Amino acid sequence: MLKIRLKRYGRKKLPIYRIVLMDSLSKRDGRALEELGLYNPHTNEIRLNLPRIIERLKQGARVTNTVKNIIKKYT
Repeated sequence: MLKIRLKRYGRKKLPIYRIVLMDSLSKRDGRALEELGLYNPHTNEIRLNLPRIIERLKQGARVTNTVKNIIKKYT
């Protein structure tokens, strides 16, 4: 099953998250199939590729609760 979820990167104790499409069984920081956005919790910067996210949702991808809240905050 494909999921749209967060992938952590950045410095120690200063994370930045990429919103990515991944297989649900892969590791959190494993290889992503596609990058769909960016979330920086320190500056509240949100960049989303909404047309691509909507397309992936129509294809059957699931969204984690955290990403769902970020999308609501963005729109």
